Amino acid sequence: MQINADSHAEKCATIALEKKSKILAKTDLAYWRRRLRKQPNSANWFAEISARGVRRKLSLETPNKENAAARARDIYQLARAVGWDAVLQKYRPKSFEAKSNLSVGQFIALAESVASVQKMTWSGYVTAFRRIVSDSFNLDLGKKKFDPHGGGYQEWVQRVGAVKLANVTPQKIQQWKRSFLSLAASDPISQRSAKTSVNTYLRQARSLFSRAIIKHLAGVRLPDPLPFAGVEFEPRQSLKYRATFDAQTLITAAKAELAQQDPEAFKAFLLAVMVGLRRKEIDLMEWDSFLWDTGVVRVQLTQHFDAKTEDSLGDVAVDSELLELFRGYRARATGAFVIESDGQPKSGVNYWHYRCQDVFDRLIGWLRQNGVKGNKPLHTLRKEFGSQVCAVHGVHAASRQLRHADIAITNMFYTDARKRALTGLGHLLKSDDKVVLLPKDQRGPNRTGYSPALGES
Repeated sequence: MQINADSHAEKCATIALEKKSKILAKTDLAYWRRRLRKQPNSANWFAEISARGVRRKLSLETPNKENAAARARDIYQLARAVGWDAVLQKYRPKSFEAKSNLSVGQFIALAESVASVQKMTWSGYVTAFRRIVSDSFNLDLGKKKFDPHGGGYQEWVQRVGAVKLANVTPQKIQQWKRSFLSLAASDPISQRSAKTSVNTYLRQARSLFSRAIIKHLAGVRLPDPLPFAGVEFEPRQSLKYRATFDAQTLITAAKAELAQQDPEAFKAFLLAVMVGLRRKEIDLMEWDSFLWDTGVVRVQLTQHFDAKTEDSLGDVAVDSELLELFRGYRARATGAFVIESDGQPKSGVNYWHYRCQDVFDRLIGWLRQNGVKGNKPLHTLRKEFGSQVCAVHGVHAASRQLRHADIAITNMFYTDARKRALTGLGHLLKSDDKVVLLPKDQRGPNRTGYSPALGES
């Protein structure tokens, strides 16, 4: 009985000790003493250390338990404060040197091999990251980098791709961000535009290092921390759409000027401002997208068109007058596409190609002449469409008509303004008297200071 009692007491003491160790701080040597383990055929102590979301089992390279606990604590603190790269550089210099050989170009190629995004989306990610790296290491070739045929673009891509990924640190990214913002003019509009642009670059470039991609590169030695770790975005600028033109006036002007002189531009204009289609949707729209009997335009997959997202597919209710107008165009059509052009659709390219580019160029020129401002006048027409629907029918209807994936996206751009939110206190300012008080220097001979109210005799 005594043996059993002693065994029970020893077991209780062990459990109590383990519980006590669980509440010890990781800066306490006692915490690490209880987490040291021995491996078969090894005299040295090992420990599993977790920091920055990464858990690693490391040899502490000493058989002395006190020294091993101290080293485990030091490794944890270094990894948590600076990153695992600093640990490797100090305790595993050979491994660190091997990892630092991964270049920006090699990483992009590896990431592309496992990414599940559309080509144009991926191209945006890569372009943004290359821009940041190029600016950070002064690799810009000026206008030469935009020359795809003379070798300038390829040279620029190679120069950017040769940069070691380990050198693209969060500190470098932060310095680039501050430099980008400092180059903008000091006026509020320029500053606002610069903040929006820098957030766009950061968001797109950071997507290369998203969990959805990195999880497939488990066998690849990546820098720690990753380039965008801890880099904060600028405060989000309001994206609410505010019209700078009158839609009814613009449609009337387009009907008078474009309908006869440039019918293809007029059709593109109507599909943007009265159906809310995106440029690519207009460019590749075919006649069978019009469901004449149900009064809708259907955005659907075709041999040449693939939607931006699955949610972008859907039906848009349109005015009967617009359908009748396009019925007339359909009767005179010479091909399957709604917008006629000599250009042909291209598939599999990683750049924006529009078969109707000449039509869009003419329309954009006309829009700028008629007060549609901004960098993307054609897309502004889609925003105006959403604004008109939102003002009359509310944000939920606008979200459906715009085919947004989530109503939160619609809320970012549009205000539900079906009814003006007035205080209703204006009546308190209305005078009950039929006479008005005049200033002293305007008083008549009777010196009363009052005069009959306007309209009174």
